[in-house]
Amino acid sequence: MNAFSSAASLREHYDHTILPLWRGAGFNTALRLPHEALDATGTTPLPDTRYRAMACARQLFVFSQAHDAAHAHTLFDSLRHTFADRTHGGWFYSVDPQGAPLDTTKDLYTHAFVVFACSAYGQRFGVSEALDAARETSALILERFKAPGGLLHAALDASFANVNGGPLQNPLMHLTEAWLVARDATGDTAFDTAITQLCEALARGFLHAPTGCIAELPLGAAGNRLEPGHQFEWFWLAAQAGEKRLGASGLQEALVRAFAFAVKHGVDPVTGAVAAAVDETGRVTDATQRIWAQTEYLRAIATHDETVVRATLEGQIGKFSGRFLTPQGWVECRSANGEVARADMPSTTPYHLLTAYSALENAARK
Repeated sequence: MNAFSSAASLREHYDHTILPLWRGAGFNTALRLPHEALDATGTTPLPDTRYRAMACARQLFVFSQAHDAAHAHTLFDSLRHTFADRTHGGWFYSVDPQGAPLDTTKDLYTHAFVVFACSAYGQRFGVSEALDAARETSALILERFKAPGGLLHAALDASFANVNGGPLQNPLMHLTEAWLVARDATGDTAFDTAITQLCEALARGFLHAPTGCIAELPLGAAGNRLEPGHQFEWFWLAAQAGEKRLGASGLQEALVRAFAFAVKHGVDPVTGAVAAAVDETGRVTDATQRIWAQTEYLRAIATHDETVVRATLEGQIGKFSGRFLTPQGWVECRSANGEVARADMPSTTPYHLLTAYSALENAARK
């Protein structure tokens, strides 16, 4: 079996095992929202203490890409009617098990996924209201989340009046991802400018020059760390953005070095498993193996320019599927010794699987 046949087997598992979970047991038909997680059997939702807008948005993306118009329309309607803040604008972080606002924080990560999902959904099905929501949310982000140095705050209070959290790498990364999709969906070149400005600001504030890695916290922050999975994710994003949109950030060259650093220090050479975090010297500080980091490694390999790197893809697919996929679904986290560290299956993970598998399929067409 070659790499592309192996990739096809991943998609088959996704289409026939994973997607049905979220049309069935994983979907709360009363609230019309995905449950936060299913148990390891895929038959029973874990008790719901909240429903997050980000989780709804990720599922909206997943079912839009699956061409499941009926389910996608339901999710878009639920996103707007359950999580939109009609008093202050923007989107609530979460609602309670009855669907009432729970955490009213204005969270950049959440807003980024609203832009991402509404863009993908609007483009797929020609829904102008979704594209409008993506544009309006992007404008709100630029206006309300603004931080010094061209960066954006990670969290504000419900009224946007008070900062609850300063700039962080992860929401900035997903906003970059969202703007790439929004640009493709709308054709609006303003998104190109926004991507360039954000990438340049991110490089100034987060790029660890010796390794080429992008840190989780601003440079110099106490307890900072490097996540191999995010280096792989940024590697792919930089390739999608292209040199012009990366501006003067230097990210394209830096992330080639970051990829090599992450493979050397963050990937187990035997199992192929990606560790959660390392320090600036490459010492593993969190050995947990989270499935999303594995999918980002696959995606980065598939889009790498070097033949010797791409040649590892088939073997890595085999290691990934054997270690993380099950007949019932997947294993969310393993410890370094291979024990299951998290047995439930969150509703947010199918997004990671889909984006990786789509990249594998795109690589196969080239």
